[in-house]
Amino acid sequence: MNDDLSKRRLGRGLAALIGEMDQPVPVDSAPRGVSADRMVPIEHVSRNPKNPRRNFDDGELQDLASSIRQHGIVQPVVVRPRSAERYEIIAGERRWRAAQLAGLIEIPVIVRDVDDRTALEIAIVENVQRSDLNPLEEALGYEQLIAEHGYTQNDLGEIIGKSRSHVANSLRLLKLPDPVRDMLAAGSLSAGHARALITTSDPVTLARTIVNKGMSVRDAERLAQNDIKAQSEPPSVSKAEQKDSDTLALERTLSDALGLDVKINHKNGSGQIRIGYRTLEQLEEICRLLERR
Repeated sequence: MNDDLSKRRLGRGLAALIGEMDQPVPVDSAPRGVSADRMVPIEHVSRNPKNPRRNFDDGELQDLASSIRQHGIVQPVVVRPRSAERYEIIAGERRWRAAQLAGLIEIPVIVRDVDDRTALEIAIVENVQRSDLNPLEEALGYEQLIAEHGYTQNDLGEIIGKSRSHVANSLRLLKLPDPVRDMLAAGSLSAGHARALITTSDPVTLARTIVNKGMSVRDAERLAQNDIKAQSEPPSVSKAEQKDSDTLALERTLSDALGLDVKINHKNGSGQIRIGYRTLEQLEEICRLLERR
């Protein structure tokens, strides 16, 4: 079996496992395709340090804990063995955390004997399909699979059931500076807001403007386009820097005589004189001076 076919089959298998996990499972019966289904002491279960999900809303955990006190854990936590009596969570850390808050002594688990790569894949698939990851966590999970296990963007799309462009756009978020990534992780910015800022000159300042003004994604895109356009325009060269000392001296003399701003653009024996005025009275005075000539 070639590697691409193996990964596609693995992706379908992971999706099927998540489908099984979405169904209520009696503790005394093991679903097809899993090695065991049992109750284990909650202190024998630990989190996976490589789980892409980092943020857990305290209010949501409290709500889930209340539900668990009343109904128990409907969906088992998927774990893998780490020693004779110890297990590491593959999927279901949120349920495990809420079970601790609810004071459970034991929790139902599905035991899967899988390697690091498959454990990470299952964690990402479960969280992405349930929209449990914020955009930054999702991007970091994809980056981890690419860096540690050699996956391509197409491979990841097959596994998680998303397009390659979705994976590519997620990974682009990792180009943003840390302050913007923090706003993204906190939910202050959406992925759409953040993507608009990737190629701007000062994404941190623009991100703060978007958050402070409560701008929509469309507004953020326009703000970013204006910034990008300004970057692409050649820097303007000061007219003063192009003028010789005699021209600058004449400008000062005329400005002093008229009491107005005078600019002279002179090149190759010809040019223009521009006289600036701020009021109609100043304009009338200029007209009177010219008429005397």
